[in-house]
Amino acid sequence: MLIGIISDTHDNLPMIEKAIKRLNKENVALVLHAGDYVSPFVIPKFKALNAKLIGVLGNNDGDHEFLKKRFSECPKCEVRGRFAEIIAEGFKIALLHGDETELLKALSNCGGFDAVVHGHSHAKVSRKNGKTLIVNPGEVCGYLSGKATIALLDTAKRDAKIVELEL
Repeated sequence: MLIGIISDTHDNLPMIEKAIKRLNKENVALVLHAGDYVSPFVIPKFKALNAKLIGVLGNNDGDHEFLKKRFSECPKCEVRGRFAEIIAEGFKIALLHGDETELLKALSNCGGFDAVVHGHSHAKVSRKNGKTLIVNPGEVCGYLSGKATIALLDTAKRDAKIVELEL
């Protein structure tokens, strides 16, 4: 299964649109968003995804109740609070924003997940910690690093690659 991973979109609508186009082009079966949408007005953009989106909230997300309302208006989208456990074709994923560093470290080290997916640092990461794949797709917004990135996780290969989007 090919899973698209995005994080830290930070209201950058043009880059969100580019990320969605790339994810649709890659024909991903599922999209995970590791938080920091920031404002509820960005959520309707995700209606253009061909795949289901599961997201969590980040530390910069504003009105959580309004964000949840916007998610409820997007038929293929759901937000699960600050943490989500996702099982995709037997592949167990922990999804969180990553600003709670002790929690991120514990999940990454416990060996209970095939992958731990997070954002927050805006730094792209795809590495193994024992049998656990640790993935941070970087930032869709491109604000801190000057590069807009997403990740593609192949559950069969147990590998993720970082993909740069044109700014």
